[in-house]
Amino acid sequence: MNQLALKLITIGDGGVGKTTLLHRYVEGNFVDTTTMTIGVEFLVKEIQIGDTLCQLNLWDISGQERFFFMVDKYMRGASGALLLFDITSMRSFVNLGKWVKIVREHNTLQEDIPIVLIAAKCDLEEFSMVGDVLAKKAQEKINLTDYIKTSSKSGLNVDLSIETLVKNILEKRES
Repeated sequence: MNQLALKLITIGDGGVGKTTLLHRYVEGNFVDTTTMTIGVEFLVKEIQIGDTLCQLNLWDISGQERFFFMVDKYMRGASGALLLFDITSMRSFVNLGKWVKIVREHNTLQEDIPIVLIAAKCDLEEFSMVGDVLAKKAQEKINLTDYIKTSSKSGLNVDLSIETLVKNILEKRES
């Protein structure tokens, strides 16, 4: 069996659900009392994809503008990224391009890393300001790997989002 350590980063504006997504994925529960991430937070989880045992080093990067001076340092060596926006916040959606630019400018690998677009808080669909058509157009326009709707509260597609990113990284490494 192959073993591989992967650094995965979560990016997006503050309050979009990065911390709750990672806690749901690693711990299996919804944490509704999170506080603003200052700098970066780390979580680790091992998963098996095919014949590869992957140690996922999950970096929860602050989305607050006052911490932007540190963001480029956290991007270094990332294998892939989850780019989150909150479906109830048009501002978080409009800022997607800014986040992609940051990742692509500060990536230390030679090629573009896979970035999966995540529509977070889909349990709040009745308050949605960003629909699937708009999100899929953004995915294509800024050349993102995939688009997945999630809810950390219900668990909808949380595992799928991270496993999709990991599978894409593994496929890219094989080719």
